[in-house]
Amino acid sequence: MKRLAGKMALITGSARGIGRAFAEAYVREGARVAIADIDFEGARSAAEELGGGSVAIRLDVTDQNSIEQAVTETVLKLGRIDILINNAAVFTAAPVTEIARDDYERTFAVNVAGTLFTLQAVSRHMIERNEGGKIINMASQAGRRGEPLVAVYCATKAAVISLTQSAGLNLIRHGINVNAISPGVVEGEHWDGVDALFAKYEGKAPGQKKQEAAKAVPYGRMGRAQDLTGMAVFLASDEASYVVAQTYNVDGGQWMS
Repeated sequence: MKRLAGKMALITGSARGIGRAFAEAYVREGARVAIADIDFEGARSAAEELGGGSVAIRLDVTDQNSIEQAVTETVLKLGRIDILINNAAVFTAAPVTEIARDDYERTFAVNVAGTLFTLQAVSRHMIERNEGGKIINMASQAGRRGEPLVAVYCATKAAVISLTQSAGLNLIRHGINVNAISPGVVEGEHWDGVDALFAKYEGKAPGQKKQEAAKAVPYGRMGRAQDLTGMAVFLASDEASYVVAQTYNVDGGQWMS
């Protein structure tokens, strides 16, 4: 039997990358998925390719009206929301002495406020339905420790871990399980930008930081989006009903807690 049969899921930032891999895994496990992304054309293309009753939703997690509209539209198209994955995020890096306020504000707006207020809107819907639900936030190993050039991003992901704990404790009385996934370094197109930032600030050759990051993983390679899907399916399933306010490392052994 499919583990998410009949479930309705909203996944933010899922037109590509990790979010897209989550959507594919959920469809395979019997869920219908709302592909929510600021890139609506990308979301629509992904939904068409995935099939399984997937729908595209326009969503800018930095805009409260967009969040509310996305939740309303998802409910209209799918009937309800049983599962939310807060996957939308951005990365930034700079020495502490060079952090720009607008970059700081944008990163917190997407990674923290976007997570919080999307979680809020969906949890209100779940409470109104009174049938519980599952909410999964995307944290990071960067939220477990500081890094010299990644102060802002690290701080946002530490905030996501803390938010997961607080929201999890607050919402479980409504039968809503809030948990998080903490990846390590994950292969993907976003690494082009990450690598460029480290090349700029550490004087590394293009591609060097990526190679170093891969070699530092105890498992022996960088993660792939598909490495995270098992945990995403588990946390959304009935098997995780007694799991509350936890953040799970899926990182090839980079962090132990």
